[in-house]
Amino acid sequence: MRPYLLAILFLLAAPLAAHAQSADLVLCDRVAADPSDPDKPADVKGVAEIAASDVATAIKFCKQAAPASRRAMFALGRAYAANRQTADAIAAWRKAADKGSSAAMVELGVIYGTGSGVAKDEAQARKLFEKAAQAGNPRGVSNLAALGSAGGGAPADPAQARTLLGKAAETNAEAQYQLGLMLANGNGGEKDDVAARALFEKAAAQNHPGALERMGAFAQEGRGGPKDKDAAKAYYERAAALGDEDAKKALERLRCPYAIKDKQGKLVTTLCF
Repeated sequence: MRPYLLAILFLLAAPLAAHAQSADLVLCDRVAADPSDPDKPADVKGVAEIAASDVATAIKFCKQAAPASRRAMFALGRAYAANRQTADAIAAWRKAADKGSSAAMVELGVIYGTGSGVAKDEAQARKLFEKAAQAGNPRGVSNLAALGSAGGGAPADPAQARTLLGKAAETNAEAQYQLGLMLANGNGGEKDDVAARALFEKAAAQNHPGALERMGAFAQEGRGGPKDKDAAKAYYERAAALGDEDAKKALERLRCPYAIKDKQGKLVTTLCF
């Protein structure tokens, strides 16, 4: 009789264990998911920076979820980094990258590119950014474009970055934003404010803070489309609510548009409404 009881208990426990693992990942996502991680589900908002009060929680639950989820392993690295446990962060990102996390590849590339916690190795950074870019990671593409010449390799190719971002921008808000910046600035090809605005609008519809700020600026200036101060203010307010510092400054400039300066041209005060 006892073997049957044990079997029943095992069958009952299995769903509970799966549920517990799922709960760990949910809690990990809530406090430590990266908004730009391509592995992140659309319904997970993510956080730009892990709050100091959430670091211990992030480490606990991401660590429990990490063996079954490369996304949680990557988030665990973020939590360790936020706690200044650099060696642990690097180890977690290496494990996540080995499992195919392009976000972890980017973080490792930044580590090698800057020499933070490891010997500086721009050639290794380039390899990691290339691998992430090939996987469609927008940060991998933009970092690769910004890296420049490394280890005797060819100079960064902004035109190639545009092509790679174009593929990722079909579905990814960060890629839409990054490609919009390249088009707005004329990097890697002709300047195209209309196309840039369209990309910013797509990313803004997905609540991308940077794209919301850029839409505010484009609407305020009439770049790539109609000039609309009310729309600009609304975009800035949405971006500011998500923590975008440039949007907060833009709102302040809208509120205080007139600057009073002395004879030397130094700012004395501003007139606000």
